[in-house]
Amino acid sequence: MSRFSPYWLWALLTTPAAFWTYQALTSDNARIFHRLVHPTGELSARILIITMMITPLVLLFRSAAFPRWLKKNRRYFGVAAFGYAALHTIFYLVDKGSTATVLSELSRFYIWTGWLAFVVFIPLALTSMNYFQRIMGRWWKWLQRWTYAAAVLTLLHWAALHNWRSPAAAIVHFTPLALLEAYRIWYWYLRPRKPTAA
Repeated sequence: MSRFSPYWLWALLTTPAAFWTYQALTSDNARIFHRLVHPTGELSARILIITMMITPLVLLFRSAAFPRWLKKNRRYFGVAAFGYAALHTIFYLVDKGSTATVLSELSRFYIWTGWLAFVVFIPLALTSMNYFQRIMGRWWKWLQRWTYAAAVLTLLHWAALHNWRSPAAAIVHFTPLALLEAYRIWYWYLRPRKPTAA
């Protein structure tokens, strides 16, 4: 697994984006951008979930190679999640076609939660490079913890998308992450520990 080139990973992560962009630019369907808004948003959420699951997976499967490989490449997954969120936003804006329409929808719960999640994503993506990690020091980790806020907002955005009539898909996708984070909290703060010798 350690020999798996990051170029292959990037090829895998960007293939759907290339396909959807090609569809958007070449399709004769007048509603093609509307049709592509949903899958780009879902893929962004799924990659975000994978990214956030990596740390508890490493904790749970300490001797396994695959979680360690995921941790080594976690930044790529995070940037890809942002990339698909950006593509999702671009397709949404093109589909709406005017600033007035976009602003008129801004008060809707499923819209403003999506916008807020995207706004949180931006500084996380822009500071993902090693350069910012070095110059920001401990503040870098503090900023990256805002990923949890982005995840909660994404869950709410997804669940409310159909007026809460069918939130099951969002809940099913986020449940593994919630369980792994619960395990992580239990491991670090709640699990019984052997008393240390005086």
